[in-house]
Amino acid sequence: MNNIILKNGLFGSIIVSALLVSVTIYMKSYPEKEVSMIFGFAGMLLAFIFVVKGIKQQRDANNGYISLGKAFLTGFWITLIISTIYVLVWLVILYTFFPNFMEHYANMAIEKASPNEVVKVTEEMNTYKEMYKNPVMVILFTYMEILPLGIVFSLVSALILKKKPIN
Repeated sequence: MNNIILKNGLFGSIIVSALLVSVTIYMKSYPEKEVSMIFGFAGMLLAFIFVVKGIKQQRDANNGYISLGKAFLTGFWITLIISTIYVLVWLVILYTFFPNFMEHYANMAIEKASPNEVVKVTEEMNTYKEMYKNPVMVILFTYMEILPLGIVFSLVSALILKKKPIN
């Protein structure tokens, strides 16, 4: 793995992990308040700026040229590093500092549901609580929060930054 990918992946990971820790501290400090998902997505998008930066650095290192495939793979590997560290940080937070997270999340979702939806939401939350008991499912759910967004970001960035040499 080249230095550009590793460096940008780590810098993006620092941003998204810092936000994840901050949101967790907030949720633990103010359990009655719900954190907007906008903060999570904003942190992810901020971290994915390093995808753009990495693709551009890779292009600059290649005399100003990069194919769509090479640009996408560069972005994908940076995204995978960011996503994996995000998952690892969440696992540490979940199992060390916030083991009742799913119970907390389920209660908030049920309280927020309209009277007509309470039964349905309660059933859904019970299903999620059961799935969250399995660490593999926790890992898969956490990857699904960040990885698809990063892949789309990588593809769009690659389309914008690709540049083939003129023959």
